[in-house]
Amino acid sequence: MAEQLTHFYEKFQPTHYNIYLDINRQDKQFSGTSTITGDAKEQSISIHQKFLDIQSVQLDGQDLSFTRDDKQEAIHINLPKTGEVKLVIAFQAKLTDTMMGIYPSYYEVDGVKKQIIGTQFETTAARQAFPCVDEPEAKATFDLAIKFDEHEGESIISNMPEIRTENGVHYFDTTMRMSTYLIAFGFGELQSVKTTTKSGVEVGVFSTKAHQQSELDFALDIAKRSIEFYEDFYQTPYPLPHSWQLALPDFSAGAMENWGLVTYREAYLLLDPENTSFEMKQLVATVIAHELAHQWFGDLVTMKWWDDLWLNESFANMMEYVAIDAIEPNWHIWEVFQTSEAPAALQRDATDGVQSVHVQVEDPAEIDSIFDSAIVYAKGARMLVMARALVGDGALRKGLKAYFDAHKFHNATGADLWSALGDASGMDVGAIMNSWLEQPGYPVVTAKVVDGQLTLSQQQFFIGKGHDVDRKWQIPLNSNYEAVPEIMADQSLTIGDYAELRNKTGKPFFLNVGNSSHFIVQYDETLMKDILDHVASLDSISQLQLLQDLRLLADGRKNSYANIVPLLPTFSESQSNIVNAALYRVASNLQKFVTPKSVEETALKAFFDKLSASQLAHLGWQPKAGESNDDQLTRPYILSAALYAENADAIASAHTLFNQNKENLAGLSADIRVFVLKNEVKNFGSDALFDQLLADYRKTADASYKQDICAALTSTTDASLIAKLVSKFEDADTIKPQDLRAWFRGVLANNDGQQAAWDWIRNDWQWLEDTVGGDMEFATYITVIAGIFHTQQRLDEFKAFFEPKIPTPGLTREIKMDISVIDSRVSLVQDEKADVNAAISQVIK
Repeated sequence: MAEQLTHFYEKFQPTHYNIYLDINRQDKQFSGTSTITGDAKEQSISIHQKFLDIQSVQLDGQDLSFTRDDKQEAIHINLPKTGEVKLVIAFQAKLTDTMMGIYPSYYEVDGVKKQIIGTQFETTAARQAFPCVDEPEAKATFDLAIKFDEHEGESIISNMPEIRTENGVHYFDTTMRMSTYLIAFGFGELQSVKTTTKSGVEVGVFSTKAHQQSELDFALDIAKRSIEFYEDFYQTPYPLPHSWQLALPDFSAGAMENWGLVTYREAYLLLDPENTSFEMKQLVATVIAHELAHQWFGDLVTMKWWDDLWLNESFANMMEYVAIDAIEPNWHIWEVFQTSEAPAALQRDATDGVQSVHVQVEDPAEIDSIFDSAIVYAKGARMLVMARALVGDGALRKGLKAYFDAHKFHNATGADLWSALGDASGMDVGAIMNSWLEQPGYPVVTAKVVDGQLTLSQQQFFIGKGHDVDRKWQIPLNSNYEAVPEIMADQSLTIGDYAELRNKTGKPFFLNVGNSSHFIVQYDETLMKDILDHVASLDSISQLQLLQDLRLLADGRKNSYANIVPLLPTFSESQSNIVNAALYRVASNLQKFVTPKSVEETALKAFFDKLSASQLAHLGWQPKAGESNDDQLTRPYILSAALYAENADAIASAHTLFNQNKENLAGLSADIRVFVLKNEVKNFGSDALFDQLLADYRKTADASYKQDICAALTSTTDASLIAKLVSKFEDADTIKPQDLRAWFRGVLANNDGQQAAWDWIRNDWQWLEDTVGGDMEFATYITVIAGIFHTQQRLDEFKAFFEPKIPTPGLTREIKMDISVIDSRVSLVQDEKADVNAAISQVIK
């Protein structure tokens, strides 16, 4: 790996590309020329290529010799001179079916199979489309010209507007200086809706004609208002003439921020305006706002190298919430941050061996593996939320404007951002943030009353075995007691006389108010009793945080689940969806302590019934006109709990709803459809229903209905139907590779299906690697397994299968961490099973 430490950009610095591509879908082939003007710093230079058949390299009309180096994904060229050169490289290649590079997306309209062509170049796949210096720092301008086997009714779009068509070749305007991984284009039978922002940016949403045009409208509105918000917030104009959003039927990631042409999974862009859950609207809106935040942060200014990937992703992850909160304030979108980003970051970051947010990386497979959603996205976003809280929005905006002004059309590092925010705020932001970015993990702050004094101490928190190397953090404490300092940088602190402080403040002592800092709190018995005695007066975020911290402390063996069980009914009447999210996350964790179909599981189901019964009566099955967002978002937790509890009324209601809608299941309210379908498959299932839903799955273009069918079918208890389902895993006409992980996870999490799913992935690992191997989602199949297994037998089998794969680039960290994750869960279950089940029996008496 040592030879890769020299980046190609150090030897050759492109300034402009003329790219010509001739794409033949029929033969799945394309050919082209990449004409690269640049500055050769040395005579011996390297150009990236992967899977390309390089036919010739010319300089000033003369052929140059070159050597191919597939290990480095390159060709090496010796030039006759240094300085400015113009290389003309001719090549041929195949379209891929891996959702990387230039690839077809497949779909059906009225039973007719069709395809559109799209691209995915992040991280290192532009080199699969044309020879280039494929590194973020190698920014250049691009002229794109594309010819394809075009027929009537087709159109093509790219980063910049099309300026002319000649002899079937589509020519696009010259781009701004940009990185190769952000180039994109798409073509086929597309439909679109368009509008213009206040500042004159043309905004468009594009999809295949498998969708109703009305499904594009929601995205158009969110995209337009997001760009208007960012132009104002960043005080920096959107730098391109248009912003296209394109939904691709086959897309590995969620979405990709190509400059001026953002690509999305259909599920994250298109919405049925008549029948979409509020949760789905929030999800689609935040994905769009995330990608559009990148148009500045990531595209206009790009990280210098992939080690600063967090600079792109953490920032966009925070800004998606800032933007949606500004344009849809009634949605309370920061609550979603509390129920999704915060717990994901806290759970993963407590495993020893986790990467830090800022991470050194060179090998392309390793680069893909650092896209750890819980760390680079969620934890990084929490870091930036922390920074925003410290400096305030005024300084944040001032600092960002200076950052964009200084680095636009160029590259930057994390230090550049901290320097800009530090100058704007007068604080040493870098010193505080580096303790969080450069170190993995986070602290647990222990709050105790010792000899009458309120004292705090910090120590790294681990779930499972952890090697404590005495890390310290600069912790924004955010206490509700004024005597507590803003930042805790030392190992321990004494705050003062507790009785006096309690008397003066008149409320229980609390840290991390707002749950915006990345740490958890362990209160001693005195402080915790005070909090629990006044729990009703705590706001929703504090209640969520209490449950979250207790759950994590139990996972980390600093508390026990048996202690938490009796507390849960206290929260079960809450009207807040975020409290219910935290409550049912803890309750679901109890399922690992019971054996399926045992007396203990019967008791746990009775406990779920106790938790959910009065809420079920209050909310009912059908969404009501004018009900609150909280009610809409709480209902799914309650229905799920009631069905797990085998509540007879819930089962009967769901069955009635199914029968009333069986001629049009897609028309069931999207808020409850998944529960109706799951209940039917599980409790009233038949081969005919199974086949009908599978046929619906293949036919429908509605991504949310597809997800509901997947959740329903994977919950079947019928062994023959499970076998039938697993046999479809490799049938791309039924289950697209982009959707396979959800099906696999569904069957694996189903006690009756676990063995079949586990056998499949072990037997067909090579097929899986061939199909989705070159892709940043690949390692998440291992993460999914680790999220479910909790017995010694499964741990042994997991190790036997995955330990030999530890040396595989891109999988090493994931496998090591996941062994630790399962191991800690197995020992937790073994040690606490009896106590937890005794506590459940006690509560349901």
